[in-house]
Amino acid sequence: MMKAKLLCAIFLIVTTVAHAQQPDSLPASGVWSLKQCIDYALANNLSVKRSTYTVETSEVDLLQSKLSRLPSVNGNVSYGYSWGRGLDPVSNLFVTQQIGSSNFGANSSLPLFNALRIHNTVKQNENTNLALKEDLEKTKNDVMLNVATLFLTVVFNKELVENAKYQLASSQQQFERTRKQVQAGSLAKSEELNLDAQVATNELNLIQQENALALSLLRLKQALQLPASQALDVEIPVINIEDLTIDQTRDEIYEIARQTMPEIKSAELKITSSNHAVKAARGNLYPRLSLNGSLNTNYSSVAETEFYPDGTITFPDDKGPIAFVDKDLTAPVYVPKVNGVYKDTYGFGEQFKDNIYKTVSLQLTIPIFNSYQSRAAFRRSVIQNEQTKINAQEISNTLRQSVETAYNDAFAASKSYNASLRQVSAREEAFRMIKQRYEIGAVNFVEYQVSENDLFRAKSDLLRAKYDFIFKKKVLDFYQGKPLAY
Repeated sequence: MMKAKLLCAIFLIVTTVAHAQQPDSLPASGVWSLKQCIDYALANNLSVKRSTYTVETSEVDLLQSKLSRLPSVNGNVSYGYSWGRGLDPVSNLFVTQQIGSSNFGANSSLPLFNALRIHNTVKQNENTNLALKEDLEKTKNDVMLNVATLFLTVVFNKELVENAKYQLASSQQQFERTRKQVQAGSLAKSEELNLDAQVATNELNLIQQENALALSLLRLKQALQLPASQALDVEIPVINIEDLTIDQTRDEIYEIARQTMPEIKSAELKITSSNHAVKAARGNLYPRLSLNGSLNTNYSSVAETEFYPDGTITFPDDKGPIAFVDKDLTAPVYVPKVNGVYKDTYGFGEQFKDNIYKTVSLQLTIPIFNSYQSRAAFRRSVIQNEQTKINAQEISNTLRQSVETAYNDAFAASKSYNASLRQVSAREEAFRMIKQRYEIGAVNFVEYQVSENDLFRAKSDLLRAKYDFIFKKKVLDFYQGKPLAY
């Protein structure tokens, strides 16, 4: 039973850890696919995090504007002491003693009419929130494009390294063959020296390509917010180049981009938000009507002592009469004294209940003159609305130019790739023939070296054209809303 419980506990822990694993976790193998690089970058990029917090702030603003339709309710509580001659806050009589007093209150206000200012403010914040979400998607798109570019640069440099290794191995193999022929006396020593120099040149070329690969890996790590010491390698994607065809016109791609790109949606939402901002600012020029109410009570330590009469009165004569009932001053009137005792029985609870007072009022606020503040705010909102429209037009123009440039680049890259294919095919055949003739002594080393270098450059150009075409075609797909995946 204990073993079963232990196994269940281990299973739950492992399951929890597996489900809690975030997309920003590092691949265990150290070999990253393009999707893993993009997911990790999106989870750790600071610009994405900043945009996410901006969206959350706008959601708070939106909630606040919605709740402003409800009544506002505020309470207040105070308690204090006073000494000397002062006003009793309950009886409003002057007394000379220490007074402990407390006040309790609550007030509420409900907007009844404000020229739709709150309604338009809510609509403004709703569209602003949606626009900021589209801006967040734009930020993510920029990160994905940057990571994809750096990823393909690494893949391209890896291919160049393999090409340089192949060239070095070929020259080393040819050097060994030539060295044996020189030792046998069938070739001159100069042929061996020439090939030795060629091997050294190819070794240098390999080192340069490895340095370029290391630099591209470093830039990819930096884009992923990884330290340079972090082990990182990329997975070479399997790409069917025949499927990368351009089957739409630039205008068709642009129209699709207008429907899918978040920057266009954001610009349109910001125009709508700005329109509501103008209406909300105009609402401040009209009267506002609100319903107000309050509830208050108080307490005083002076009032705690209450007089309880015992039902008897006395007429003291030592203080003299206060009046006479005849003109001869023979019938004096004395102040009667009510007899009784003072008791501390009028406590906090009774005072709290007895001193409650309530108010209800309608308040109409009419803007007459407030130093041009409302009118200036309205004019600024109108100007901001026009600027928002200009910004939207600029974004649309920039998108069109980007699509047109990407289309031309992809079309040119496809032609360069096809030309490089034919060039490599011809160079391979030419080098094969030169190599055969060189091995039988029909051509010299210079011709052999020129042919080998031409083949290496042709293969490097083919790799460059291949990945240039792949990336630029993917950029076109990206403008059509297709994911950046291989």
